[in-house]
Amino acid sequence: DMLFLSRLSNHQAQKKYIFFFLQLGGVHQAVARSSTASSCQTTKMGVSSYPLLEKWQQSHDSWLLRFGLPTDQKFLGTDPRLPTCISVHHDSSLLDKDNNQVGLLKKSYSPISHPATERTFDLLVKAYTPVPGGGVGDAICNLRVGQSLVGKLKAERLVHGSPLIGKRWNRIGLVAGGTGIAPLIQLARIILEDPNDDTKVYLLSINRNEHDILMRKEIDQLAKDHPNRLNVSYSLTGKNIRSDWEGYIGRGSVDMAKNALPPPSSIDGKTTMIFVCGTDGFRDMWAG
Repeated sequence: DMLFLSRLSNHQAQKKYIFFFLQLGGVHQAVARSSTASSCQTTKMGVSSYPLLEKWQQSHDSWLLRFGLPTDQKFLGTDPRLPTCISVHHDSSLLDKDNNQVGLLKKSYSPISHPATERTFDLLVKAYTPVPGGGVGDAICNLRVGQSLVGKLKAERLVHGSPLIGKRWNRIGLVAGGTGIAPLIQLARIILEDPNDDTKVYLLSINRNEHDILMRKEIDQLAKDHPNRLNVSYSLTGKNIRSDWEGYIGRGSVDMAKNALPPPSSIDGKTTMIFVCGTDGFRDMWAG
C-alpha cells in the first residue's frame, strides 16, 4: 500500500499534509482528511503467464526476479510512461483454520524496473513464511528458472486525477519502509531516466538493520548517475547499529522529515509531493 502526501505551505509541515491512500493496483479510496478522492480505471488485459528468466537473492529472505512477457507484448503496461502493478495469482495448498483448502490467493506487486523496459519486468519479493491466507511471496521466491508466474496487470493508479508521475511536481519525496522501496524505485526511475524532466527526487529508505537495506546497490548507483537530481538517505531502527553509521536512526521524526525530504511549498513556492510506502503501521506513523 502507498500513501500520497501533498505538502502544504505551512510552517507546521509535520502536521499539514493532505493524505491520499492508494491500495496498489486495486481498490482506491481517499482518507477522510482529503476532499479529493482517488479513483481507478479498469484494464482490459486478462490473466497471463510470465516465465521466470533469472533470479538473484537480495537478502536472507528476499529475491529479485526477472520475468519474460508474452511474445505479443512489448511492455508490461499499456503505456510505458505510467507506473505498473501486477496482481499475482497463486493456487495455494494451505488449509485455513477450519481445515479447508485456501485455494486461489492474490497479492499485488509493483515492478522495480522502468515500465518502458521491453520484453521483461523485475519484481522484488520477500519470502514470508507461508500461513493460512498467505504464501504468495514464498511461492514466487521458490520458482525455478523456466517456471511461470501467473498474474494480471492492475488498473492505472490515479494521483490527483492523473496516472502520470513525471513533470508534475518540482520535487518528490519517497519514504520507503522495508520492501516498500519497490514501487518507489519504479517512480524514481520514471522521473530520473527522462532527460526532459528536471524534477528533484528525495529518497528515504528505512530498515531495521543495515544488511536489510534492499536495492541499496541500485539506489546508490542511481544517486551517482543523477547527482544533481537524486538525494538518498537511510535510517536504521534496529538495536545493534555500528558506531560509525552515518545515516539516520529511528523509524521517523519531524527532524528526519525536514532534513531528508523536500521542503514545503511555502519555502520557495515550488510544488512538492511525498509518496510513502510500507506496512499499515509505517504509513500511519508517517501520516501523523
